[in-house]
Amino acid sequence: MLTEFSPEQIEQYRQQGYVVIENFLEPDELQHWREVTDAAMRTRLAAKGAAILSNQADPEAFYAQVFTQCVRLADVYPPMAEIMFDERLGRLAATLAGVDGIRIWHDQALVKQAYGNHTAFHFDNPFWSFHSPHAISLWLALDDATLANGCLWYIPSTHLQAKFESVGIGQNLGDLFKAYPQWKKIDAAPAVCRAGGAVYHNGLIAHGAGVNMTSRPRRAMTCAYMPDGSTFNGQQNVLPDDYFNSLKIGDLLDDESWNRLIWHKDGRHRQLHPAGA
Repeated sequence: MLTEFSPEQIEQYRQQGYVVIENFLEPDELQHWREVTDAAMRTRLAAKGAAILSNQADPEAFYAQVFTQCVRLADVYPPMAEIMFDERLGRLAATLAGVDGIRIWHDQALVKQAYGNHTAFHFDNPFWSFHSPHAISLWLALDDATLANGCLWYIPSTHLQAKFESVGIGQNLGDLFKAYPQWKKIDAAPAVCRAGGAVYHNGLIAHGAGVNMTSRPRRAMTCAYMPDGSTFNGQQNVLPDDYFNSLKIGDLLDDESWNRLIWHKDGRHRQLHPAGA
């Protein structure tokens, strides 16, 4: 696994809001991520009463055919927890975001099936239960992400202008432009990424994805990260009912069972989670 970013990669992320990192994983690591993701998805999709953590309750719905989405796989499949809780991933995310510590918001697999629908332009952080200009996501390509099979597209630097108010995400590709009409004048940039590569993006960067015009799925494993010290904004998102109902706006989101601290510059993550714990 890649362990350091170049100054140029860090600068691109902070100025453009995203960066494509080729050869993020070694070939054997890529195969392991593929196998673990496939197995974890089978476990999640077989679970009962877990509709909030997958989008396949109605397989015929438009959104269900944008991609197969399975959330918080580390909860149900220990080998995925081993991958997601790797402190190296936390340090890399913190380096790009420019923060002292990183917690997992949630992991999710996103598989754009053969001839899957487009993903409308949106940004992520307004949907989550915390607001931060330093929220960041890792998107790991398990298959080549190409122009033909629905790679990500970004509207560069929009994270510097976006607000935290949610404008939703629907079927129309460009609905986001109703709230931000000035962005329609900016050409979107494709993030073509070979299998084993990674794309990091800011939680406020406008992004979408094309349709999958091939007969094969385009798989990705992703993780959304929350800077340590983030506070509750009143939105439930993926928080379980009991935890959500215990919170008031402004509360620190530091429940280790839900938002694990995977890296902090002071080493506190190792005290909370000794090796093997």
